[in-house]
Amino acid sequence: MNAKKLLIIGFVWPEPTSSAAGTRMIQLVDLFLTKGYEITFSSAASKSDFSYDFSNTNVVEQEIKLNDESFNTFLKELKPDLVLFDRFMVEEQYGWRVQQECPDALRILDTEDLHCLRSARQQGDKKKQAIDLFSDTAKREIASILRCDLSLIISEVEMDILKDKFKIDSSLICYLPFLENEITPQTIEKWVPYEDRADFIFIGNFLHEPNWNTVQVLKTKIWPSLRKKLPNAVLNIYGAYPSQKVLQLDNKTEKFFIKGRAVDAKETISKHRVLLAPIQFGAGVKGKFIDAMQVGTPSITTSVGAEAMKGDLDWNGTIEDDLELFIEEAVKLYQDKNAWQIARKNGVKIINERYAAKYFTDQFINEVEKLASNLTKHRQNNFFGQILNHHTAQSTKYMSLWIEEKNKFGVRS
Repeated sequence: MNAKKLLIIGFVWPEPTSSAAGTRMIQLVDLFLTKGYEITFSSAASKSDFSYDFSNTNVVEQEIKLNDESFNTFLKELKPDLVLFDRFMVEEQYGWRVQQECPDALRILDTEDLHCLRSARQQGDKKKQAIDLFSDTAKREIASILRCDLSLIISEVEMDILKDKFKIDSSLICYLPFLENEITPQTIEKWVPYEDRADFIFIGNFLHEPNWNTVQVLKTKIWPSLRKKLPNAVLNIYGAYPSQKVLQLDNKTEKFFIKGRAVDAKETISKHRVLLAPIQFGAGVKGKFIDAMQVGTPSITTSVGAEAMKGDLDWNGTIEDDLELFIEEAVKLYQDKNAWQIARKNGVKIINERYAAKYFTDQFINEVEKLASNLTKHRQNNFFGQILNHHTAQSTKYMSLWIEEKNKFGVRS
């Protein structure tokens, strides 16, 4: 029996050292590889020095173009059995071409997190008002979910929002969180102990607006008070792609240091005593907390930061939305060895009970293969998806073809 072909269309070439989204994508690649799939990873984005190196894997890389018929030719030659879109914007661009050239291919959307939820919270925080989920971004993202055969959702909260607020049928969405290795006693023995750690840390890709906002909160509302209570501690801020406005926050006198990209996020976090993350808005599951738990570093965050991550378990530290209480909890966790050790044990429990890959991988692949073998019936049950695919093919398709023709003759917009 021939191996099934999976085509992944990436929004970018994954950078697992830069973002949780990059880590998530590599986890999906590894999962499909272990199940015997032949994988082609494609993207129209330019590679960076930090793009994942697929040369040592069985993944074939393919550069593609936006609004170009060469992608159709590529699809005809590859004939994928499955196509995975990396975020809804990619499905908008390439979905109609996949539908046209590979109508029998299973179409999967990896949402990464719900962009409409993150955007609504950001606008709500900015305007200091209740969030409005039903935005233009939501219309685009929900339409993309409906057009696809299955969408991967990283958060249980987002699963509930899709089902309760947007009335998405459960057959169209699949809860698939980060797929982590279990933390073993042998791993715990290698962790850096409390006495050998010092200082606070925050880490996050600065292309992600919630991270930039969090650093501003730390700089203006948390650290001025916290450093007075713990004058020997420093706060180190790590993250890929810091802009000049981020770098200028560095202040030696205040012991507030902008360190830039961490070569190895887990190793960097493991040297610090506490992770501070007063996240004000966002969505999905936060990779920084997964990394912290994996190396035994407790964290203090907000309810938005910890959202959907712990289930009914105790947090790997403290969850506090009041910033004054946040500061008090940071002092306590930093100074109280017993509380600190209890927090890291909570992190072990969260990883092992809620994110261990073994709980999700076989179930997910079985669902994918079941869908692939019953695709016609599945699509008939999703008639609204058929309607959207029909109209998308008539609108997005011809807009794309118009751009394609314009590009051939070098016409500028």
